[in-house]
Amino acid sequence: CCAATRSTGFKEGAKMMKIVLALCLSSAAAFVAPTGQSPASSLGATKEDMAALAEANPDFLGQSLGLWDPLGVLNLDFWGLGNEGTIGYLRHSEIKHGRVAMAAFLGYLAQSTPLVAGE
Repeated sequence: CCAATRSTGFKEGAKMMKIVLALCLSSAAAFVAPTGQSPASSLGATKEDMAALAEANPDFLGQSLGLWDPLGVLNLDFWGLGNEGTIGYLRHSEIKHGRVAMAAFLGYLAQSTPLVAGE
């Protein structure tokens, strides 16, 4: 009785260890950098491209203001990236911060529900 249970438990434990090991090794590939050449970023644009994009905006503010850059950041060079790289960096960071703001708003909505607030 006990010997059969021990051997079955040992087989299940060894099988579980193999599964856990396989899962750990397969997920480790997610932390390895890709080796191929990355495609060119579509976020790199010139100041003229940004002005054309702003002027093509059909709403009232787009038509009346055009390109609005009061701090002149489109002329700066962040970390030696050049003008196109700086504009791409700024566009990428705006997308990233917009996503974080949307997630924060969803968190605010979730915590204000009666179920989560404990009301």
